Amino acid sequence: MIAATGISKSFGRVRALDEFTVKMPAGRAFSLIGPNGSGKTTFLKCLLGTVIPDRGTLTLDGHDLLASPEPRGRIGYMPQIGRYPDNLRVGQIFEMLTEIRDAGGGAPRRDTELIEAFDIEKIAQKPMRTLSGGTRQKVSACVAFLFNPDVLVLDEPTAGLDPVSVEILKEKVLAERKRGKLILLTSHILSDLDEITTDVLFLIEGRLRFSRPLDELRAESGEEKLGRLIARIMLEEAHSPSLDPAP
Repeated sequence: MIAATGISKSFGRVRALDEFTVKMPAGRAFSLIGPNGSGKTTFLKCLLGTVIPDRGTLTLDGHDLLASPEPRGRIGYMPQIGRYPDNLRVGQIFEMLTEIRDAGGGAPRRDTELIEAFDIEKIAQKPMRTLSGGTRQKVSACVAFLFNPDVLVLDEPTAGLDPVSVEILKEKVLAERKRGKLILLTSHILSDLDEITTDVLFLIEGRLRFSRPLDELRAESGEEKLGRLIARIMLEEAHSPSLDPAP
């Protein structure tokens, strides 16, 4: 379980997260939803350790993520845009990361299912600079799952992928969720999240409006499609009173 309590972060006068509190148990897939600037990326960066909150606590199964980097070894991350050394070949990326993890001791079991499904061996000798955006996405997906993490953070995971690859990735994510992994997702292509999502985290202005099971939201709204459901919620939020009380 990931538990965030009172996480706040400001960048100058902009408050990106404001007392953000949530619990996300294993075996669930949480889609982080909200308008641009709502705090989704900042929360993920806090989770990954690239942004340090001003205050609050953040734990993974009781281990403090803000006090030590060690628990983050249980998190697999697929960025929206993967950045890799251009001169390295695809195969060398996996070799380098494996050596780094092995050097740390207690190397986890390798998960090469996506490497095989995407047929990465065929491009193992290609330099990263020669790859298309979609192929880089495949490499990023393989890296995220490679060390059999307990938590998967997938930021726009289907962006740039062809339809066959999208289905391969979705099936893999579903399989990992069924194995008890915790999945965190962000995507502007909400139709790709329909089959994966179990819960919706809706953020606005750095605050958590709600964290609710998708089935409950569907039952209340009568909307089956996640995209239509979220569009409806965002329209309602746009016409609701501001989060901040009037002076």
